[in-house]
Amino acid sequence: MEHAKPSSTGAANSNARFRDDSEAAPRAVVLVEGISDQSALEALAERRGRNLSAENISVVPIGGAQAIGRFLNLFGPSGLDVRLAGMCDAAEEDEFRRGLERAGFGSNLTRFDMEALGFYVCVADLEEELIRALGAASVERVVDAQGDLGSFRTLQKQPAWRGRPREEQLQRFMGSGGSRKIRYARLLVDALDLRCVPRPLERVLAHVLQDPA
Repeated sequence: MEHAKPSSTGAANSNARFRDDSEAAPRAVVLVEGISDQSALEALAERRGRNLSAENISVVPIGGAQAIGRFLNLFGPSGLDVRLAGMCDAAEEDEFRRGLERAGFGSNLTRFDMEALGFYVCVADLEEELIRALGAASVERVVDAQGDLGSFRTLQKQPAWRGRPREEQLQRFMGSGGSRKIRYARLLVDALDLRCVPRPLERVLAHVLQDPA
């Protein structure tokens, strides 16, 4: 997952801005690791006919799982206390769990507990989820439509990737370019059959779109 790089100063300024202007505070916030996650969720909301901005819902890339505590403090019970949700890669599940526990969301949280709080874990990462949902052949068609099929074929011929499952090759390809991961996050969501949306994407969005109790 590529990560935005929010500075501690920027977070502090955001905190002050939200506190000084209650109208600026979002109704709900989804905390994600990087900009590609944000792009995917915003694209899915659009495909569902929802306007997150109009509904005062923010998808916030935190710049890596190690920053989760700071953003939970900003938006959670000790800060703005807005409706929260989140999504992370499997490798970062423990970081998110520890952050939630330190922020007062519970102790000894299981994945089930995290989901009840609105925090969902991708099986591996966002790219793997999208590639699995679409199937390798469909993803290749998207790559071809973007004029990137030649670059993908070059990767397939590299010794480290030759003979590997096509899904793994595609996952590597999505993550090997500077902005490629961000660009393809939206493209792959746009190509999805809405009956086959990856569970973490579907559930995290539903958590913040549902009417508050």
